[in-house]
Amino acid sequence: MLLNEFFENLNDTISYINEKVKNIYKNSSLYERKISKTLEVEFYYKPSPYLLSSLINYQNKKYKVDDLNSNKIWEDKKESKEYKRLNNFFWFFSLDLKSSKKITQEVILDWINRNSRYQKESWEFDTTAKRIISWLSNHQLSYNESNEEYRSVFDYMIQKQTNHLINEIKNSKNLEDKIIGCSAIILTGLCYKIDKKYLIFGLGFLKKIIKNLLDNEGFIKSRNIKQQVFFLKYFILIKEWFKESQVEIPDLVEETIYYFGKAYAYFWQNTQVNLLFNGNNISNNEHFDNYLKRLGYKFKNEDKDYGGYTILRDKKICLAMDTGSSPDFKYSKDYQSGALSFEIVSNGKKLISNCGYYNKVNQKLNKLSKSSAAHSTLIIDDSSSCKFLKGRGSWVLKTGLKISQKKIIFEKNYWKITACHDGYLKNYNSIHERSIEFYPKQMAFVGNDKILKKKIDKNYKFEIRFHLQPNIKLMKTQDNKSILIELDDEGWKFTCNNYEINIDNGLYFGNKNSYIENQNIFISGIANDNEENIKWEIKRI
Repeated sequence: MLLNEFFENLNDTISYINEKVKNIYKNSSLYERKISKTLEVEFYYKPSPYLLSSLINYQNKKYKVDDLNSNKIWEDKKESKEYKRLNNFFWFFSLDLKSSKKITQEVILDWINRNSRYQKESWEFDTTAKRIISWLSNHQLSYNESNEEYRSVFDYMIQKQTNHLINEIKNSKNLEDKIIGCSAIILTGLCYKIDKKYLIFGLGFLKKIIKNLLDNEGFIKSRNIKQQVFFLKYFILIKEWFKESQVEIPDLVEETIYYFGKAYAYFWQNTQVNLLFNGNNISNNEHFDNYLKRLGYKFKNEDKDYGGYTILRDKKICLAMDTGSSPDFKYSKDYQSGALSFEIVSNGKKLISNCGYYNKVNQKLNKLSKSSAAHSTLIIDDSSSCKFLKGRGSWVLKTGLKISQKKIIFEKNYWKITACHDGYLKNYNSIHERSIEFYPKQMAFVGNDKILKKKIDKNYKFEIRFHLQPNIKLMKTQDNKSILIELDDEGWKFTCNNYEINIDNGLYFGNKNSYIENQNIFISGIANDNEENIKWEIKRI
């Protein structure tokens, strides 16, 4: 334990020193000369700002830049939360096009005068990438009707910032930031067609990202549903830039959109529900659906098992289960140890849920939301099925698990999902096997959670939790053998005859980076034998 802590602290110290050395270099005249090598080029392709509507939360009310004092925008802002937002210039998308072009361009010039050389706060990788995209996409305000001197400075700063991205993209640890950076580099290459180095570099690095990002079936290695949607949005944006600029769309972009679109259809378009597995939160995908429809995108996926998830559904019921092995630790930043956890949706309303994900790093709630206890699955001895190690800024997998013996039956009057995982094998010599059956005519779910001991060396306690959304009401019956569930106008009954059942309070993280109290049903007991069979039922009444 002490040795592990020593090496963790040593790695942190080395990383800290490396960051300091890199920062000294980036503030040097040598780095300034390196990224200042630019060409006299023409801003040829003018991208339409509406293409970013899937990524930008446009405000209904548009603001005029005339109302802003350009001399005070940047004053005393470095310590404020707004500083990063101001520096990425995505707020330009909320400006009224009737705003003064002159004042808008004065704001940009003021920023350039204050930040012409690299500064850590204003030249962060993702901030710089978004700023390039915003300046180029909002050309009606940022570029049109400007004089030759301004245009020369603008073109120079776009290239200089893009050179900075090219220099830094390999060092960026965040995959989302890498794709934003790649997008900015590619857009610069499309807008300034005289010099193709940006386009060639951007597409080349995009290829490297995809090679490391997707598995052999074209599914994202992190198994993160939210990340899958994020990448789909950026790849569609890149494709639309190519199409609008009348440059041939690369096969890589088309093929990747096909795979990401297939996943989007599976998880969202088929279900119309936010499934709270592995880093996902509730999001407004209806807005993105309208964007796809407007641009003519259609995705299909009729699979029952895809990407390590099993989803069985009809017009009334959706049963979804995490039946995939844990990812490699390199892709586990947002992974949650909810193997064999499940969710049930009845008539568009979540009956059984997981707790969601708390994304903020270096927080106890982040680690709590990664635990098996935050999922509708088995917990042994208050332990999770996976072990996490605190890295720089996030918890990553130390010990993962494997899924085996997966079987799926989907017939008109009978559904069944069965799978096992070995997450408790090392510490408890036990395998968890779960099967869930659904009988559509009876509207009944019958579950059986088996704990299979490879050898009996000790007894331990176990719990199986069934989490519910905050709006659901629960009531235990007088005989203590059933719990009634009130889901709006639907009534359901939970029963487990052979083990104790109770109601417990918990935390729900379905909404991004916030929490609210919820309730969960839990079965508890002591595992004494070679095989423990915990049978339960959820039936509509």
